[in-house]
Amino acid sequence: MFYREKYTEICPNFHLYTRVWIPDPDEVWRSAEIIKDYKEGDKSLQLKLEDETLYEYPIDLPGSELPFLRNPDILVGQNDLTALSYLHEPAVLHNLKVRFLESNHIYTYCGIVLVAINPYEQLPIYEQDVIYAYSGQNMGDMDPHIFAVAEEAYKQMARDEKNQSIIVSGESGAGKTVSAKYAMRFFATVGGSASETNIEAKVLASSPIVEAIGNAKTTRNDNSSRFGKYIQIGFDKRYHIIGANMRTYLLEKSRVVFQAEDERNYHIFYQLCASSSLPEFKDLGLTCAEDFFYTSQGGDTSIDGVDDADDFEKTRHAFTLLGVKESHQTTIFRIIAAILHLGNLKIQGERDGEVCSVSSEDEHLSSFCSLLGVEHSQMQHWLCHCKLVTTAETYVKSMSLHQVVNARNALAKHIYAQLFNWIVQHINKALHTTVKQHSFIGVLDIYGFETFEVNSFEQFCINYANEKLQQQFNSHVFKLEQEEYMKEGIPWTLIDFYDNQPCIDLIEAKLGILDLLDEECKVPKGTDQNWAQKLYDRHAASLHFQKPRMSNTSFIVLHFADKVEYQSEGFLEKNRDTVYEEQINILKASKYQMVADLFQEETDAVPASAVQKRTPRINVRSAKPAFKAANKEHRKTVGHQFRNSLQLLMETLNATTPHYVRCIKPNDEKLPFKFDPKRTVQQLRACGVLETIRISAAGFPSRWSYPDFFNRYRVLMNKRDLSKNDKKQICQTLLENLIKDPDKFQFGRTKIFFRAGQVAYLEKLRADKFRAATIMIQKTVRGWLQRARYQRLRRATLALQRYARGHLARRLFQHLRRTRAAIILQKQYRMLRMRRAFLRVRSATLTIQAFARGMFVRRIYHQMLLEHKATILQKYARGWLARARFRRAQAAAVVLQCHWRRLRARRQLQALRIEARSAQHLKKLNIGMENKVVQLQRKVDEQNKENKLLNEQLSMLTSAHSSEVEKLKKELQQYQQTQQGDGKQLLSLQEETERLRMELERAHGEREVLEDSHGKERDLLRKRICDLEEENALLKQEKEELNSRILCQSEGEFARNTVEENMQMKKELEEERSRYQNLVKEYASLEQRYDNLRNEMTIFKQTPGHRRNPSNQSSLESDSNNPSICTSEIGDTEDVIQQVEEIGMEKAAMDMTLFLKLQKRVRELELERKKLQAQLEKKEQESKKSQVIEIKTEVASEHEDFAYNTLKRQELESENKKLKNELNELRKAIADHATQNNSSNDVQDGYNLLLNQLKSANEELEVRKEEVLILRSQIMKAAQQKESGKNMESISPNASWPNSDRHVDQEDAIEAYQGMCETNRKTEDWGYLNEDGELGLAYQGLKQVARLLEAQLQDQRREHEEEMEALRNQMDLMQEELEKQQQAFLQTLQLSPEIQVEFGLQQEITRLTNENLDLKELLEKLEKNEKKLKKQLKIYMKKVQDFEASQTVVPVERRPHERSMQVAVQRKEKDFQGMLEYYKEDEPLLIRNLITDLKPQAVSATVPCLPAYILYMCIRHADYINDDQKVHSLLTSTINGVKKVLKKHQDDFEMTSFWLANTCRLLHCLKQYSGEEGFMTQNTAKQNEHCLKNFDLTEYRQVLGHLSIQIYQQLINIAEGILQPMIVSAVLENESIQGLSSVKPVGYRKYCSKEGDSSYSLDEMIRQLNTFHSIMCDQGLDPEIIQQVFKQLFYMINAITLNNLLLRKDVCSWSTGMQLRFNISQLEEWLRGKNLQQSGAAQTLEPLIQAAQLLQLKKKTSEDAEAICSLCTSLSTQQIVKILNLYTPVNEFEERVTVAFIRNIQKQLQERNDPPQLLLDFKHMFPVLFPFNPSAITMDSIHLPASLNLDFLNKV
Repeated sequence: MFYREKYTEICPNFHLYTRVWIPDPDEVWRSAEIIKDYKEGDKSLQLKLEDETLYEYPIDLPGSELPFLRNPDILVGQNDLTALSYLHEPAVLHNLKVRFLESNHIYTYCGIVLVAINPYEQLPIYEQDVIYAYSGQNMGDMDPHIFAVAEEAYKQMARDEKNQSIIVSGESGAGKTVSAKYAMRFFATVGGSASETNIEAKVLASSPIVEAIGNAKTTRNDNSSRFGKYIQIGFDKRYHIIGANMRTYLLEKSRVVFQAEDERNYHIFYQLCASSSLPEFKDLGLTCAEDFFYTSQGGDTSIDGVDDADDFEKTRHAFTLLGVKESHQTTIFRIIAAILHLGNLKIQGERDGEVCSVSSEDEHLSSFCSLLGVEHSQMQHWLCHCKLVTTAETYVKSMSLHQVVNARNALAKHIYAQLFNWIVQHINKALHTTVKQHSFIGVLDIYGFETFEVNSFEQFCINYANEKLQQQFNSHVFKLEQEEYMKEGIPWTLIDFYDNQPCIDLIEAKLGILDLLDEECKVPKGTDQNWAQKLYDRHAASLHFQKPRMSNTSFIVLHFADKVEYQSEGFLEKNRDTVYEEQINILKASKYQMVADLFQEETDAVPASAVQKRTPRINVRSAKPAFKAANKEHRKTVGHQFRNSLQLLMETLNATTPHYVRCIKPNDEKLPFKFDPKRTVQQLRACGVLETIRISAAGFPSRWSYPDFFNRYRVLMNKRDLSKNDKKQICQTLLENLIKDPDKFQFGRTKIFFRAGQVAYLEKLRADKFRAATIMIQKTVRGWLQRARYQRLRRATLALQRYARGHLARRLFQHLRRTRAAIILQKQYRMLRMRRAFLRVRSATLTIQAFARGMFVRRIYHQMLLEHKATILQKYARGWLARARFRRAQAAAVVLQCHWRRLRARRQLQALRIEARSAQHLKKLNIGMENKVVQLQRKVDEQNKENKLLNEQLSMLTSAHSSEVEKLKKELQQYQQTQQGDGKQLLSLQEETERLRMELERAHGEREVLEDSHGKERDLLRKRICDLEEENALLKQEKEELNSRILCQSEGEFARNTVEENMQMKKELEEERSRYQNLVKEYASLEQRYDNLRNEMTIFKQTPGHRRNPSNQSSLESDSNNPSICTSEIGDTEDVIQQVEEIGMEKAAMDMTLFLKLQKRVRELELERKKLQAQLEKKEQESKKSQVIEIKTEVASEHEDFAYNTLKRQELESENKKLKNELNELRKAIADHATQNNSSNDVQDGYNLLLNQLKSANEELEVRKEEVLILRSQIMKAAQQKESGKNMESISPNASWPNSDRHVDQEDAIEAYQGMCETNRKTEDWGYLNEDGELGLAYQGLKQVARLLEAQLQDQRREHEEEMEALRNQMDLMQEELEKQQQAFLQTLQLSPEIQVEFGLQQEITRLTNENLDLKELLEKLEKNEKKLKKQLKIYMKKVQDFEASQTVVPVERRPHERSMQVAVQRKEKDFQGMLEYYKEDEPLLIRNLITDLKPQAVSATVPCLPAYILYMCIRHADYINDDQKVHSLLTSTINGVKKVLKKHQDDFEMTSFWLANTCRLLHCLKQYSGEEGFMTQNTAKQNEHCLKNFDLTEYRQVLGHLSIQIYQQLINIAEGILQPMIVSAVLENESIQGLSSVKPVGYRKYCSKEGDSSYSLDEMIRQLNTFHSIMCDQGLDPEIIQQVFKQLFYMINAITLNNLLLRKDVCSWSTGMQLRFNISQLEEWLRGKNLQQSGAAQTLEPLIQAAQLLQLKKKTSEDAEAICSLCTSLSTQQIVKILNLYTPVNEFEERVTVAFIRNIQKQLQERNDPPQLLLDFKHMFPVLFPFNPSAITMDSIHLPASLNLDFLNKV
């Protein structure tokens, strides 16, 4: 938002009479004056308006601010709005109003935007003298004008050499068309053509024509453009107009047949009607415009101040000026008149309008047909009928009245649209020129924003285009400007602006309005209502879309300027824009050729020009669509075409420098010089003028990057500043010294920003500096040359020394750094490895300790628990004994007392008897006797009851105990019986085993007999083979003799022809070689594609199983390669199976060894699976038995205790779930175990041990659970007793015996559950203990002992069952084997004796093979262990050597040399014959170690191309033993391995060069030792001994040649990929010679410069070339191949540099030519230094050298032209002319190349027969040659370094 200045800050001493702006609903802003000082804290301002009215302005409301300040009167009426002191909306509006109304100035600047207010009156400010007054003036020197903007665009085009665009925008009626017309008039005047064609007059003449046929009167504008046009005015290099081109967009065709009220049709109709009285137009049959339906619908047909007849004369004159023939003009006017007559046809309806017709006597129909030259009857018929085409027949149907009217209107629109396109096309043809266009200025005059009472499809498209243009304006003026300032760090306040992208997305995005409209048009029965409903459903939530309340067929779009309601009626028909084909066919048959041609264009599949592509097309609805080819152009809807053309327009505008003219419509009444503030401010807000004033006022139009500024103005800097390294600081220092005003420039992060005019000032200073320097140079040139030469030599010497020393120092530093890094890496790696090992050991130790300690603690705990229980038992037993002794003593005492008392009682009885005889005494005794008797009787009854209860309890316990003991006895007897039965089975198994052993010994005897017979047959075969070899040798000798004779006879005949045909053969050989290598390249690419597809298929096949290919397996196998599967890793079954799957079962079947081994492995896995399955079933049965036993015990004890049973059942359910989970885990473990290959007894024993531990733990857990259950039941019963004890208070203490047993059980259970409890706990309860309780405790103890015994018994039973199961498995296996042998024996008995012997031999071979496989597996395991031990020994030896080396002081520099010499210098074995032997199964290992996993650094210190020599020695041994399969397999595996390495390292130059050298060397070895005399001329006698003896490998030499070509091409591609990013920067842009700057001033708006691009110097590229050369030389690549590589690379350097030079104007200068020539000389010097001058690489640079010389030569006179033609022989004519056209002077001292000079060059070079291509093909590849290069190294002198791990190779 605009800032608001507070009065206390702006005017601290003046508050009264300050003028401000306040909002007003009518005038938008009103001026007022403060009448009372404002003090801080006041809630309102006291103001006085201009009409003297007092007004109180509140400022205390939330969000309210102080009003805007008004500018002083002296600033009002400024030409530029940005010059105002206060920049805000009311100031801008007031300034425009004052200029428009008071000064009648309609133009005002607003930064880079020109604001133009339509005066609605012709003003005398566009005359010819006004144009000349503005020509050559700077924008801002004179009053604002459209001519000033045009001049600015013209000057920027000439100064910046960039295309320009003037975008005229605004609402309809704002004056856009007039402004665009005046701009074109300015260009036509100041840029008049140099030729006599008067092209500028033609450009101006196009305006009346397009206005007549494309403009019309609307309610808002009398001359509104009803189509959009973009006119490109082309200029040549002298900036004269050479032509123009017009693009049109979306003609409003509906206006031809319909006009709203107070509107008109297109002007041409009224102009023709106004001129109908002319004699030449009598036959048109026209009258006034009111008589025609198509021109009278809007009412008034005239426009005030416009003479249609006069305008028609101008239109005719314009047609003539543009070269339109009179006959064509007549035809045009006839077509327009025919359209008017067509609108007046009287259509007669019948049958309620269902059928209609046109009278044959209708004069308008006759006029229409005669004017267009068509047949009257056909047109009459087809205007009312149409064709319907079905699969079987074609029908002619009558159309309804509504359909006929629509068809007539569609035909009228189509005719006018085609006529419009024809006229525009011929205008473009007239404005076209053959002269090459240097630049252009585009003027965009497109329909403005429109909103009417009824808005249809045309208004929608118009407003959509304005949305896009508004977005482009926002993007250019706001976003780019602010982002540039923010990015560079220039102080800037971010301004928010309106972005209309959401509204554009609503229209053009996917499923937007246009997409939905096109989709509805594709629906057969689509309607406007359905389309509107889809819009409601889809975009109801959009902020820019609304649905009207009172309509279901309209929709509202909130555009950037206003809210517009569109009626959907007619959208689909206008978007389809169809017309009946029968009517068009009649028009095609017109007798007038122009009319027929007008509609014939519809059949063209491809438009004839770009204009036609951009012009909306008409879809013709065919009567037979099924039988006509579909036209893509016809299928495009109008909306789709308009969107595409609008996109092209936006791309064109974005590619030019835009200049903006914002037209403002001051009022809607079109009254002259009337200013409506509301309408004006609305347009100012919408078009962005108010936003521009903030940007332009504080902007910096000129911008330079620091490098460009430094290079341009380094001449203004002193030596002290230039010595600094910071270019940014140097530029800052220079500007601060030259420009004293710091506000004139700003320093950004990467650019310097200048105010207008500052760059011109710097250019003046620079020119003065150059002029003074030139005078000084001319005065002292000779002395300067000598000093400069000496200084250059000295600097070059110092630079070379510096670079050399720096290179040595960097190399030493790199070596030291890598050494130190290696030590640090080793240290860290060893530390990490030892720490991980320590942590693993520590973790394992802690785990073992934890388990061990837990086990010991559990043992102690169990021991203490048992001791505690024994103590309790002893305690109760001793107490019982003590009580028993006490009772016995007590009973004895009682007996004694009884005797004594009886004695005394007898004595007393006698006395009492005497006394009792008395009657009184008897009475006393009888008193109370009855009561005592009753009491005693009751007491006796209670004791009897208690005794009965105790007896019942005792009987229950004894019965339970006896049943338990009997059960255990029965189980013990069963176990003993099973042991006896197992013993018998064991004896039978032993007998069976003995019998099988006997049969096995007999089979061994038979095998020995078969082996003897097999050995004899083998000896016979060997003898026969030897005889055949001798015969073969004799035949070869005879063949060689015959060949030698034939050669001797034919030598004389061919000697004559050879000399004559040598040159021709060489040429044909080159061509054939080139074609051949191209075929090889294509074959390699196809093979690569095949490999990629095969890899994808392999990935798809392996995806479900998540399998992965082994990394050492080649995926590049040849089609002829059928190698056997590697069997070196026999123990790894999965790898073997995977190889079988990849190679195929057919190949796998060829290897019987592998098949038998796999068969054996499958049998082992099947046995192991059965064993594990049996174990699993046994575990399940045991778990089921345990569950059944638990359930039985639970049922048996149910009646004893209900609470105990309930808790027990719950525990059993939970335990059952746990058992099931454990069983599932057990099954998973068994399944995992079955997938492993190791089935050793150690794993099985460990598995059994874990199972036993688990079972023992479960048993112990079961005991604890039972104890817990007992405790829970006792607690529950104790609680019940407490509740019932409240009612039993009368029971005596002696009657507590029944409960004492349960109480003691509860106490015992608590003590057993808690473990180590106090022994004398609850001593007060021991008084209740009785004999029954002691028996219960004893029973519990016995129960525990029985459990332990039962557990031991189960363990023994389990072990016995496992042993029996193992024996059964062995017996089953032996039984199966015996059955197989019996079956085989029975089968052999049925065969003949010969087949029996053969079958038995095969069986024996199979058996021996299996035994051999077993022995081989054992041997490989031993070998693996041996290798591991060897590796460990090497590691220890290395540690010892390192330790010894650390004790001795050795120089650092000599250690690598000594280590490398140790590899190369070894003692040679005396008997080595230069052959290496290996086993067939070691072939993959050989390929892996020697090719796949080999690094070039591993053999860098050995003989170059060592892998090639090793491979040849292996091939030679295979040849020596005459094993063709081995040779085939080895060579094929080698080729595939090399291909795999190249594919893996396809971007590694070193690896590719390494294998190119080795492949060529192997090829040379195969030639050198092939035995052919042509390749053995340079061999020594020793080398001749190493030749191949048995095989001719010519075909493999050809395959290796193909492979070498592929590797060479890959090497070139890698090198080109590395060099290509460097070439342009290093050769063309690098400033090798300081001071030659190619930067030139590019104007005051240089928005972009090269930033962040990676630049390379020439030295960097030369260093890269050195790297390539050193790598190839170190790896032993042939010198001839190295020369060809650099020839190819230098050709690429030449092609890329020259192509870039031809496509860049900024580098075509004299200074660039100097830099380029110097850089080329550096490359030539490098070639000479590397002794590559004979390679032809220097010759490939010849075109580039000539281009550099062309830039440096003079280009003025004809002598200069002759010198250029004689010099530039390697450049084509097009390239020479292109460089001359692109040549651009950098300084003011240079001159441009004239057109005459270029024409002279073309004239002299026209006789050349140059290729038509302008650019060089930098991908062209010269054919490569691989000349034979024999080696002087003998095979027996080559040694194998230990680092290659080729220990399995044996020297022969």
